[in-house]
Amino acid sequence: MINLIGTYECKIDAKGRLMLPSALKKQLLPILEEGFVLKRAVFQPCLELYPMKQWNELMTKVNSLNRFNKKNNDFIRRFTAGVKMIEVDANGRLLVPKDLFNFAQLKKELVLSSVGDFIEVWDKDKYEHAIDDAADDFGALAEEVMGDKNGEFGIS
Repeated sequence: MINLIGTYECKIDAKGRLMLPSALKKQLLPILEEGFVLKRAVFQPCLELYPMKQWNELMTKVNSLNRFNKKNNDFIRRFTAGVKMIEVDANGRLLVPKDLFNFAQLKKELVLSSVGDFIEVWDKDKYEHAIDDAADDFGALAEEVMGDKNGEFGIS
């Protein structure tokens, strides 16, 4: 399992091409040739870039859902809406398709934020706003999610 580290600022050009920051590219080097999947985020106005192996593991879970249950079927449709396979070119660039570019309301300045085994792709202003909004209640959230009486992780 890959565990990506870091938050990086970069630019995207008018054609939707972004150059992976060298520190991030170095972490991805062993898996660059496998390709990636780029999709809309579920909870935020950003994109999620999954290495192919992580995407396949996630889709194994999604595909185990009973598609004869309407909620499951609706979820699968929405979860996979706009999903695109992405390759990184020889120069370390990747192309963000126009529909995903528009969904995330990307402008010129971006933030690539590692989230364990995938990367969030944010418009810089939206990222900073989301981080600032979460700052007020992050302590309470951390306590609820990570702390319990026995020192174990998880909701108590």
